[in-house]
Amino acid sequence: MINGKKVLAIIPARGGSKGIPRKNIVELAGKPLIAWSIIEAAKSAYIDRLVVSSEDEEIIRVAREWGAEAPFVRPAELSGDDTPGIDPVLHAIESLPGYDYVVLLQPTSPLRSVEDIDSAIALCLETGNDFCVSVCRAQESPWWMVTLDGKGKIAPLMADDGRYPRRQDLPEVYAYNGAVYVGKCDSLLRDRSFFADPTGYVMPLERSVDIDSASDLDLAAALLRKVEH
Repeated sequence: MINGKKVLAIIPARGGSKGIPRKNIVELAGKPLIAWSIIEAAKSAYIDRLVVSSEDEEIIRVAREWGAEAPFVRPAELSGDDTPGIDPVLHAIESLPGYDYVVLLQPTSPLRSVEDIDSAIALCLETGNDFCVSVCRAQESPWWMVTLDGKGKIAPLMADDGRYPRRQDLPEVYAYNGAVYVGKCDSLLRDRSFFADPTGYVMPLERSVDIDSASDLDLAAALLRKVEH
């Protein structure tokens, strides 16, 4: 609870995944991938209840073993490849009423820390915005990106009129990293999106790895080894 407001955390983890089979419970540094999010969320000073939303019996069992609740089985129609990511969150909010804020924690962000979780929650309340979404500094600037037409001709993606001749002159830009989403429950049910004029919580690049491929797993494992040593 924070400032008298109750907070529900949701980790969505369906069984189907194409890039990495059984991705949400694949081993990372000796633990199932989903366990890294459960462990950090359990440390939160603000989260009142932590639940995993899944249609998969094995994922539900693993989540419970690592300390999360799984109070329902997600309907199959909300577990397909083409299911919008917001739908399982809305289902959880409607299934578990009585919370003021919801925090969405993707299991594919294993390096996200409890500091990131609680700081994003606090920032959402401090700013008075209905939503807060985590971002990180973009590695490449769109000001120096180009497009190619059908004949291979280059055109700048963004017309800068020569304003940024040096890389160090480029304005700072950020990218969504998918790690933490915070929102007022009633506003989320109304807008059906975390992106209705959100505040951005900035995370460091080294904690912003999103697991989508085997190489991402290797990178996350290397970063975890570095932290441990």
